[in-house]
Amino acid sequence: MAIFIVIIGGIGYIFSRAYGQFGIFYGVLAGSLVYAAFQYFLAAKVALAANRAQQIEKKDNPRLYRIVENIAITDGLSTPKVYIMNENAPNAFATGRDPNHAHVVVTEGLLEMMDDRELEAVIAHEMGHVKNYDIRVMMIVFGLVSAIGLLADLFIYASWFGGRDNEEGGSPLFFLLGFAAAFLAPVVALIVQLAVSRQREYLADATSAMTTRDPEGLASALAKLGRTSTALKHASSSSAHLFFANPLSGKGLASLFSTHPPIPERIARLRQMETKV
Repeated sequence: MAIFIVIIGGIGYIFSRAYGQFGIFYGVLAGSLVYAAFQYFLAAKVALAANRAQQIEKKDNPRLYRIVENIAITDGLSTPKVYIMNENAPNAFATGRDPNHAHVVVTEGLLEMMDDRELEAVIAHEMGHVKNYDIRVMMIVFGLVSAIGLLADLFIYASWFGGRDNEEGGSPLFFLLGFAAAFLAPVVALIVQLAVSRQREYLADATSAMTTRDPEGLASALAKLGRTSTALKHASSSSAHLFFANPLSGKGLASLFSTHPPIPERIARLRQMETKV
């Protein structure tokens, strides 16, 4: 969180020096924090709508609902709202701002592919995100990354079309630095987001293994995903970091900027845990 605040503050400071108005710094910092808070309260609903998730009741899918209930009881959490996505690709995600406002989503493809043991492990992984407050962390991170992108776009737009007045104290040096920062800051913010997201995936895998006492169950589920595509037809890049496996298509450079660690590495870590659980 501190890194993101430093990036935002840095952009605001350079922006204010470039235009000779230090009040811009305070305005940028305050506005970005308000935007992140806005995302914190509304991003979960946006993610559910963007991915066309439909809420279900127990009678709609007793198997899935029962597993979610059992894992919630094991973790000592309230049962989250349960959703299904009309997607053939196997995947799942959890979202919300805290365990009392959580949502667990699975695709129809995941329900068809996984046996009960594997489905339980995947749900335990998603509930691990809830238990570890990853859903809150990633909502805030997403909000801050979005704020940095908006600030960078604003600076570039102002640079090209807004003009500036050096006679009011603006600095040509800081103007050039700001222009460079406007291009680099979103990339740095994305890299930090990826690092955070990948570490939280490893943590949720470990939490699933400890909850079910069955690391091999999750390893088996991941192995199945490794043999098929987890890319969704209506995938939203803004919520890709929430999913159990990467929902976006693409290899090569795209995989370098994936929000998820490699599946073989996740499986290897889980199998190392078998002797410890």
